[in-house]
Formats: sequence, structure tokens, C-alpha cells
Amino acid sequence: MKTNTYKYQETTKNIIGCAMHVHSFLGNGFQEVIYQRSLTVEMGIQGLDFEREVEMPIFYKDVEVGTRRADILVDNKILVELKALINLEEVHLAQALNYLEAYNLEIGLLINFEARSLQFKRLLNKKFKNPGNPVIKPNPGSDIEGMKTNGVRKGNEIVNITESRK
Repeated sequence: MKTNTYKYQETTKNIIGCAMHVHSFLGNGFQEVIYQRSLTVEMGIQGLDFEREVEMPIFYKDVEVGTRRADILVDNKILVELKALINLEEVHLAQALNYLEAYNLEIGLLINFEARSLQFKRLLNKKFKNPGNPVIKPNPGSDIEGMKTNGVRKGNEIVNITESRK
């Protein structure tokens, strides 16, 4: 029997496992930000390195035209896009794939907590250009070195996890 292997398979499996723990504990019915905070707590417990609401540049023809905050970036290479919707639709999948392309990330996860059973999709950016890391801007209020960035796991500590979404 043939088994599929995915890039960053162990890490994405761990993220999905964390999301399953959160969904099992909270169930459905909460706002996306509650699931985001809970997921980052669980990911911290599991020892994953991540940043929450990281500011990412958006480029048009190699010109930066704006920024958007990614829900969660794991290991500086896996985008985790969260939803709290009754059901995922094609438009949500297309949106998450567009984010992967705009950020020049190869792998992502789209996770929906609002459905009765946790929904998730593993995403692959077929237009991935560069094996280097994406350009990441520290969130406002953080220092350049990343010592205190919003929602960053540093060792066993998660900094500023309850900051409200703007």
C-alpha cells in the first residue's frame, strides 16, 4: 500500500492535532479569535514555534502594495489560516491559496472550527518561487530583534496572547 508523504508532514500533523484538541475542548460556537488564542496556547504546550498575527507584505509585480496579518505562521514557513464558519466553501480555499501565493509560502493549513467536526485542508502553493523565508515585519510594539512580538512563542512563554484583534 502506498502512503503519501507531504512536505513538513510532521509539523502539519502536530498543528492539526492541536486544532483537534481545541475543537474537542471548546466545541463550536465561538468567534475565530477565541479559537486562534486557544490554538496558540495548545501549540505552545506542544512545543511548536509560531508567531500569531504576523504582519506580511503583499506584492504586486515585485512592488509592495500593502500588508496583511497572517493568523499564525509556524516555523516561519507554514501558514495557518483559521475560520469559524458553518462550513468551508471553495471561496475560503481560494482565499487561503491566494495568501500562500502573496506571502510566497509553500505550505499552509486552512482550519475551520465552527463545523460540528473540525474541518481542515492541507494547502500547497504550486507557484512557490523561492525556497528562502518570506519577508516578515514585526508587529507594532515589538523590537526588531523579535524579543517581544505579539503572540510569539518564546520557550515555554507565549507573549501577549490576549491582545485584541484590531
